[in-house]
Amino acid sequence: MSASAGDIVIGRLIDGRYQVTQRIARGGMATVYLATDLRLERRVAVKVMHSHLADDAAFSARFIQEARSAARLAHPNVVSVFDQGQDTDMAYLIMEYLPGITLRDLLKDYGKLTAEQTVDVMDAVLRGLTAAHESGIIHRDLKPENVLLADDGRIKIGDFGLARATSANTASGQALLGTIAYLSPELLTRGTADVRSDIYSLGIMMYEMLTGEQPFKGDQPMQVAYQHAHNDVPRPSLLNPNVPRELDDIVLWATQRSPENRPASAAILLNALIEAELGLKRPTTATGMTTQQTVVMPAGESPRTDSTRILTGAVRQINAESDVVAQLHATTATRKKRTLALVIATIVLALLGGGAAWFFTAGPGALETVPAVAGMNPEEATSKLEEAGFTVVAGEINSATVPKGLVAATDPKEGGLAQRGSQITLLVSIGPKMLTVPAFAGIPEAQATRTATDAGFTVAPSTQMFSADVTKGSVIRAQDAQGAELPATYPEGGAITFVVSAGPIPDVIGMSLDDATRALRDAGLTVGARNEEFSDTIDAGKIISLVIPDAGVKPGDVIDVVVSKGPDLVDVPNVVGWTVADAIAKLTELGFNASTNTPEQYWDTKVKSQSAVGPQRRGSDVVVYNPSP
Repeated sequence: MSASAGDIVIGRLIDGRYQVTQRIARGGMATVYLATDLRLERRVAVKVMHSHLADDAAFSARFIQEARSAARLAHPNVVSVFDQGQDTDMAYLIMEYLPGITLRDLLKDYGKLTAEQTVDVMDAVLRGLTAAHESGIIHRDLKPENVLLADDGRIKIGDFGLARATSANTASGQALLGTIAYLSPELLTRGTADVRSDIYSLGIMMYEMLTGEQPFKGDQPMQVAYQHAHNDVPRPSLLNPNVPRELDDIVLWATQRSPENRPASAAILLNALIEAELGLKRPTTATGMTTQQTVVMPAGESPRTDSTRILTGAVRQINAESDVVAQLHATTATRKKRTLALVIATIVLALLGGGAAWFFTAGPGALETVPAVAGMNPEEATSKLEEAGFTVVAGEINSATVPKGLVAATDPKEGGLAQRGSQITLLVSIGPKMLTVPAFAGIPEAQATRTATDAGFTVAPSTQMFSADVTKGSVIRAQDAQGAELPATYPEGGAITFVVSAGPIPDVIGMSLDDATRALRDAGLTVGARNEEFSDTIDAGKIISLVIPDAGVKPGDVIDVVVSKGPDLVDVPNVVGWTVADAIAKLTELGFNASTNTPEQYWDTKVKSQSAVGPQRRGSDVVVYNPSP
């Protein structure tokens, strides 16, 4: 059966103008359809928001605002938005229809791209992004799925404004993981973004194009997000030695965790990319591609046509004969001319000013990579930096990961570029910055998480514990990574684990073993050992108590039970005719509370009667009588 079968949107006439003919793709927030604009007689793409988003009034308002902003953006490297509206139960966008594939499709089939192919894609994306930023639009969701490679060679950015419009809603599963893989640290930790957040996403995309892998991986979105917030992106050349140093440096620059250390605009990064082309050696190849020069015609120089297209979201099988691959294998005259012009300009400058050329290549104006010295002692690090041609000054920094007294970082950062002879600040760890730990006990987990984050800590996945004293869903206590209760102060950025109440353990006292087993199983517990004890108050076969370990009980634990054997009964012997002394001694030996009405000086007389005989509870009273001593 077709994937489109049963789709009620197919065949629908939207707003009396757009006749939907087929479904192209379905994503986490919208479904894309191919339609005909009956008024202008052209094919368009219709993006229909999923109903759970369209019903959200706040989402709809933001969606309309962002659609209007995107519609005002006209650039050959940006998918055009033609129209937006609400047709009864559907919120929709009308956009270009552009047959082709996505950058994600290309990476799936070829693994990674060559340096030149990467530059070609980045060139087009940066041109479109520059236009967007200059128009006051931040994309917020740049990723390979949103870079469209048309069959005619054009490269465009799609889904402008959609990430912002959906920022109040959350996704889950693989869709969420796919987005988090490219989100900047400030978006993940504070929910704020500016143009530099898009720069970070592009840096991650560029890393993936050059290596075929994302820099950070994890089974859960939280694991990936944590790495983005706390780890530096490594050089692509560590995974792919064929990556030129120039592109290594661009990736590191674009993916700095602090926005202040990234390029301030897409235009600045574009200029750096163009300059980096001078250092690239041609030809280069990508895995699985033919060994030809590989350049994509700059989208800004592609002729515009009257047809309106957007890249299909469906994954297509790419082969060496496809239009897109052919475009990637076509060396355009335009890029050749641009590269040749840059080379000629460099030669002219060298001929006109040999001294200047020396200054910027071999002299003090040359750029050098700042060596990696983190973790070294200051003396060793200073020596290494001076050998690289830098001057060194001392500084201090708090660090939660580097022991006190060792080098935590440098300024400029290691792996970055700095002018030969310039000053490098050696930042020596003075240990972690200690922050006051807020009170968490007794408050709901969500509130505790916000409090911890606002205070400067990170929050690890919580654990649950049964508690009769703390309301279900509220925090029992906060722990460090080793499971110890948090002290009054804790390192900045330190991970906090909340132990959250799962409510009380079911009260099974007095239940039969079968009933108690079912009740505990419903609460996520398994009955373990069945110990037996006598009980004067609990009938035989009923639960007397649960064996609760000092560490407490968590859902999923095995818990031992104590089952009643009933009262402890002992036969009271017939002691009539015994001496009172012998009777008292025997009954006491059997565990009874024996007594007599006979004064002790007459205990050598015979017992005439007794208060009980036969089975009696151990410890019960038994009286022997001798009324006439």
